[in-house]
Amino acid sequence: MKVIVLLGDGMSDVACQELGNKSPLQAANIPNMDFMARNGLTGLAHTVPQGLPPGSDVANLSVFGYDPRNCYTGRSPLEAISMGVSLGSADVAFRMNLVTLKPRGSSLYMEDFSAGHITTDEARELVADLQRQLGDDEFEFHSGVGYRHLMVWRGGRDGMKSTPPHDITGRAVLDHLPKGEGADRLISIMNSCQMVMHNHPVNRKRTESGQLPANSAWLWGHGKTPKIETYREKFGLSGAVISAVDLIKGIGVCAGLDIIAVEGATGYIDTNYLGKAQAALAALEDHDFVYVHVEAPDEASHSGRMDHKIRAIEDFDRLVVGTVREGIKKFDDYAILCTPDHPTPVHLMTHTSDPVPFIVYRGGAGESNGALSYCEEQARITGLVVEGHRLMEMLLNRKS
Repeated sequence: MKVIVLLGDGMSDVACQELGNKSPLQAANIPNMDFMARNGLTGLAHTVPQGLPPGSDVANLSVFGYDPRNCYTGRSPLEAISMGVSLGSADVAFRMNLVTLKPRGSSLYMEDFSAGHITTDEARELVADLQRQLGDDEFEFHSGVGYRHLMVWRGGRDGMKSTPPHDITGRAVLDHLPKGEGADRLISIMNSCQMVMHNHPVNRKRTESGQLPANSAWLWGHGKTPKIETYREKFGLSGAVISAVDLIKGIGVCAGLDIIAVEGATGYIDTNYLGKAQAALAALEDHDFVYVHVEAPDEASHSGRMDHKIRAIEDFDRLVVGTVREGIKKFDDYAILCTPDHPTPVHLMTHTSDPVPFIVYRGGAGESNGALSYCEEQARITGLVVEGHRLMEMLLNRKS
């Protein structure tokens, strides 16, 4: 059997007055997901166990089939693995966003958690200078994609608390700086990064062209290397991952899956949706399983852009779901899981722990449980509720 996961990051939302009291999934034109909901099993999945943060790390581990309560150690170690950065048992990885801070009176505010979606080439130049001027045997700076980068603290501390920058857009940052053992070192590093980035040639060019400067680094999402079973060990499957996001690719590496790069995959609304779908169908020729992750709906939500979220959902449905739903028919036996990882309500601009609507579709094999369309309300009406890490077992028709 061929198995594929189509994940629209942060697609789930709540009813919004501006959409006539509909959620974005209800308001969007999504004929392919609606068709699969009517002809498959639709329900709600709890992808964020109680007590864990509602991040893409926790939620995607669940959708991959891992119980985060048993294996979650933090976001950044997974990103480090994807980037090929080796971590010792005592080393701590940190996500490093390039952000825009803006002074207002005597305070600094989080103007933009992505520094205006700085390009990878621009960011690479900035991070290279951070490593050149601040890097040493203890602290290392590694460039990633867009605004998403990595800092490693060799033999560092991992007991402090940190805040994702997308959770504090438009708010003063002082109360959200790292706290706990080792936090003073992190704050010192962040301050030093500001000195390096201030008046940097990259930022001068961005400012002159009317773009936001990347004038600070924000450290968060820390942790040590996790230990999880490979897909071969857990499910007896070979597989591949397609994503623009290092976090998702890092989970794939840990799971022993191949990582497939798609040209033009950006992690935003301009991503190469069709290329991802075509690459996934090609990968199914040689693999049992493919995980296709599309970040765009989540990024639109974090930016508070309802228009971009609707566009991202509709492009996901048309170019990814539609292409896969048609192309996968060449395989006699197949199953599709279509789901978000977590909700990202546009009005909150951050994640929540609420359950997400999912579809398990097997080519219209008589499994419909009554949903009329794909949305949060119809998923709730079916009465089917599962733990997120059981979705893969359900997709494979297996019982634990």
